[in-house]
Amino acid sequence: QVQLAESGGGSVQAGGSLRLSCVGSGYSFVISGYCMGWFRQTPGKEREEVATIYSDYTTRYVDSVKGRFTISKDNGANTLYLEMSNLRPEDAAMYYCAGTSGVIGHCPVGSGGFAFWGQGTQVTVSS
Repeated sequence: QVQLAESGGGSVQAGGSLRLSCVGSGYSFVISGYCMGWFRQTPGKEREEVATIYSDYTTRYVDSVKGRFTISKDNGANTLYLEMSNLRPEDAAMYYCAGTSGVIGHCPVGSGGFAFWGQGTQVTVSS
């Protein structure tokens, strides 16, 4: 059974930093052909892709976080990270980690291609 568990959310002031973690169990961080990602969602809005990382460490970011967020993974620790700096009020959301199922050639675009999801961790940014 796959389980993804996020942590690290909290409340910060604008300009501050947070590091989100996602520990996976029953999910391979090592096998080629898998993709993991971070998504965020605010009430009444669709879930937005923030960043993804493929098994070969290729990364992708939404334009609004480029230069401020960094996605990474530690295969040995089965952990996915999202380093967030220079946070803005518009970054406030519930953040979810996700992983794909089955071997694919590249990270899918959007949330529909991800089969496994964590429960989310809340990020609040005050101005």
